[in-house]
Amino acid sequence: MEVSVSGRHTTVSESLRRQAEDKIGRLDKYLSGMERAEVHFWEEKNSRIENREFCEVTMEGHGHHVRCKVSAPDGFTAIDIAVDKLERQLRKLKTKVKNRNQRREKLDVVETDLVPDSLLTGDAAIEPMYKIVKSKRFELAPMDPQEAALQMDLLNHDFYVFTNAETNHSAVVYRRDDGDVGLIDAE
Repeated sequence: MEVSVSGRHTTVSESLRRQAEDKIGRLDKYLSGMERAEVHFWEEKNSRIENREFCEVTMEGHGHHVRCKVSAPDGFTAIDIAVDKLERQLRKLKTKVKNRNQRREKLDVVETDLVPDSLLTGDAAIEPMYKIVKSKRFELAPMDPQEAALQMDLLNHDFYVFTNAETNHSAVVYRRDDGDVGLIDAE
């Protein structure tokens, strides 16, 4: 992986540059195909800010873009925090890519093969092709959508299922790709 290190309105020491290149360069073991990484350091001049050193890393490859921005008391700590964040993001992306490829393979098999008569019942239903690997049960607490969105953030999840106190129906709040929150209210 090609790693470029730069500083905006600050000088990057040779030891910080080497550490950034080494640590970011090792991240390609989590997801192969990442071709480039850009690491930018800068310092906030406001003396009231405790963590004034910023590090922003952008990784690109095979159509994927992974980015993180962190602040810390010094550049070495900032690069360590950034590497931890990027490891989590790359593991998540690798799982997503792997699952997408597995789903695609399953769909290709179902679409190209003829369905044997043994899978058909009186309703002409086909056995589902998805394997449920985990199941949960919980009580849906009545709350308003704002409280549900807060619960979703506190749990650090992408969605939260609840009973909407306003409509008394099941509902879901979810994190949108643009960072906002969406609401699905069942009737």
